[in-house]
Amino acid sequence: MEFQFLLPTKIVMEPGLRDRTGHHLSDLGLKNVLIVTDAGVKAAGLLNSVYASLEKSGIAFEEISDVKPNPRSEDINHAAEIYRGKGIDGLLAIGGGSAMDAAKAISVLLTHEGRVEDYEGASKLTHGVLPIVAIPTTSGTGSEVTFFSVITDTARHFKMSILDYRIGPVLALLDSHITATLPPSIAAATGMDALTHAIEAYTGRLSNPISDGLALHAIRLISKFLKPAVQESNNLEAREQMLVASLIAGMAFGNADIASVHCISEAIGGMYDTPHGVGNAIFLPFVFGHNRDADILRHAQIAYALGIDPTLPPVDAAEAAVDYLFQMSKDLGIPRFADVKGVREEDFQAIAEKSKANISDSSNAKEMTVESYRRIVAAAYNFEY
Repeated sequence: MEFQFLLPTKIVMEPGLRDRTGHHLSDLGLKNVLIVTDAGVKAAGLLNSVYASLEKSGIAFEEISDVKPNPRSEDINHAAEIYRGKGIDGLLAIGGGSAMDAAKAISVLLTHEGRVEDYEGASKLTHGVLPIVAIPTTSGTGSEVTFFSVITDTARHFKMSILDYRIGPVLALLDSHITATLPPSIAAATGMDALTHAIEAYTGRLSNPISDGLALHAIRLISKFLKPAVQESNNLEAREQMLVASLIAGMAFGNADIASVHCISEAIGGMYDTPHGVGNAIFLPFVFGHNRDADILRHAQIAYALGIDPTLPPVDAAEAAVDYLFQMSKDLGIPRFADVKGVREEDFQAIAEKSKANISDSSNAKEMTVESYRRIVAAAYNFEY
């Protein structure tokens, strides 16, 4: 057996932690940081205590507060043009995966020449980047502990990936209070995103013993706490446990990769600007069903972790898991693929081709072709709950 496991991030979890952001940044020696966030986080007032903490610690800051749900290459390149040479010594990403992906990409361009498109792929960096501190505001992406950045190349309408261990955040600050105000629809989509991370980490070809343990525990937590976190607005325990589940699912897929669910979700995200978690939730049951005979025992283990009857034979358990995933999406209000804005049947071939071109296609449990992607996309389009 051969494998590697890397976690370059210190993790601190504590209620109200963002009130002490300045203290943690001072410990890292940071003096002039660039905050990277989105308009929703800013409008919700989630940054106010962060500002106060930075000022108290004597840390200067600039701010980008208009990161889009699927961060775009043109915006990353523009940000680099603005902030190169301004003495920024670290980045503070506050938000969901989009803010963290944007911060990682900007950190690359503040330390390397060129445009973000120049760094697509694995290990293209020539040296280190500015340190990144991440404060997640959603319970789904796990980006606070991963060393990927997914950016929409606006010229190609394609989600490109930058992969390098050096862009992993050096510090993740998990404030369980921050997710208390998360709207139910976002809690649902990001929770399904975390579930997809865990399932693909466990079933994918790059899984390893450490990622396996993390993935299965994340699945157990999500099965227990996702619905209460979405449907019970005052259930703070469920929100906290989902933050933990998202974190450890991120640790799992950060080392075991994602697979074909993400390939399709990123394809439609690049084409239609579909929220990433929604795309994953739509296609997870279809890809799980397609893959399960590639390794029925692993798919059955996921079923048992989801809470499906452990006395069922593996084949029956894996089949029951497909139904479970469809029902979960329905219960959480995830839209059908046909209801996603902008989707057209004539685009199915392009979606399939972009999915196959994704860097994580080879990690899927079962070999995929353009035609198998197209069939899954068509099945999702014609599906009715």
